[in-house]
Amino acid sequence: MSTPTAHQPPKVNQRRVAMATLVGTTIEWYDFFIYATAAGLVFAHLFFEPAGASIGLLLAFASVGISFLFRPLGAFLAGHFGDKIGRRPMLVITLILMGASTTLIGVLPSFETAGLVAPILLLLLRILQGISAGGEWGGAVLMAVEHAPRERRGRAGAVPQLGVPLGMLLASGITALMTGVISPGEAFLAWGWRVPFLLSVVLVVVGYLVRRAVDESPIFLEIAARKQQTKVPVVELFRKHWLLVILAALVFAGNNAAGYMATGGFIPSYASGPAVGLERTDVLLAITFAAATWFIFTLLAGFLSDKIGRKRTYLIGFSCQALMVFPLFWMINTGSLPMLYLALGLFTIGLGLSYGPQASWYSEIFPASVRFSGVSISYALGAIVGGAFAPTIAQALVNATGSSTAVSAYLLGMTAISLVAVSLLRDRKGIDLSMDNQAEQEVGATILDARRAPAFVPAAEGRVASR
Repeated sequence: MSTPTAHQPPKVNQRRVAMATLVGTTIEWYDFFIYATAAGLVFAHLFFEPAGASIGLLLAFASVGISFLFRPLGAFLAGHFGDKIGRRPMLVITLILMGASTTLIGVLPSFETAGLVAPILLLLLRILQGISAGGEWGGAVLMAVEHAPRERRGRAGAVPQLGVPLGMLLASGITALMTGVISPGEAFLAWGWRVPFLLSVVLVVVGYLVRRAVDESPIFLEIAARKQQTKVPVVELFRKHWLLVILAALVFAGNNAAGYMATGGFIPSYASGPAVGLERTDVLLAITFAAATWFIFTLLAGFLSDKIGRKRTYLIGFSCQALMVFPLFWMINTGSLPMLYLALGLFTIGLGLSYGPQASWYSEIFPASVRFSGVSISYALGAIVGGAFAPTIAQALVNATGSSTAVSAYLLGMTAISLVAVSLLRDRKGIDLSMDNQAEQEVGATILDARRAPAFVPAAEGRVASR
């Protein structure tokens, strides 16, 4: 009986990897979304109160966005070391950094107690969250995709993607429990908001134990065995593949802008504010529902991308998203709770379909030697362009115009940019990801690149690399 190879990973290991990436990304994004939720609900009062209600809310949303500016630093560091020392060590490091930062936010003093020291410490911890998030995603998706058989990469890559809606579901669910049951009203402002942050320490211990038990990516083991690690992966990435990085980042930008609008801080604040007037806990439960529908369509997208391709799935997803950007706020503005549920549920169809295939497509367009750097940096840059200041921009547009129409137009513009970027990339579903196929991986990822690898590229197990 032949031993499992990078092309035929053992099924037991695949399941272990799937569980580890899902648990880890869920914890990472729980931590990240807890901050976004708290920023929209309490941080303006606790940390930025002297600026006034409107400006304080803008500053709270800006503190959400500032972490995105540091995601590239996390992506550069994790990409550099992930391509040199392995995927698994970076997964453990980023998880611990995120958990420690989140837990410390839960014990911060407010502005009333510590003055300017309070918002400064808050921003520093948020920056550490950004560095962690920038390095987390690339390692998780590569562990999932590089362990998977080529015909199942879409569904395997969708598993770590599910950590985002699951993290949002967990974050909004726990926050709703605190605002509606355990610490309603003033108690939430006084101490209840801290509990979701402090719970992170328990989740991180669980995630650490799960991730430590996972085997290293077979593709990286192959690279390491041949001593073919690139000396400075980031330099090599931008020297050869700068256009690919830009296009991949723009593919993510439209999805990320929509994601942080719908499930980040803006809509919870907008729907529970004077413009709409719904109860805070009711809105959080609607966001929890939206996270569940986002989860379903993200998972569906992984399976769909294995059937019809990554590019077609993306085109369907962004088309659905574009159709919903105006109805989203029309329905929310009715002030009806059932309409809020319907609006968010329909909006997350496109959100999931344009997020599920991302891990597999990113992994298939970047060469093995710089893959960690490529997927991490593209993701981080796309997050800056798309989601970094989406809630801040939305709030500023509402303040300036008194209407949500400008917010819908902004989301439509971001979606259109991503649709153009998708159209410029080639679908490389099923391409051999191993170092044997580096020559084919180096060329032809965009429709602007007419180069082709040699007709026959040596591949493991004596197979010809798929074209």
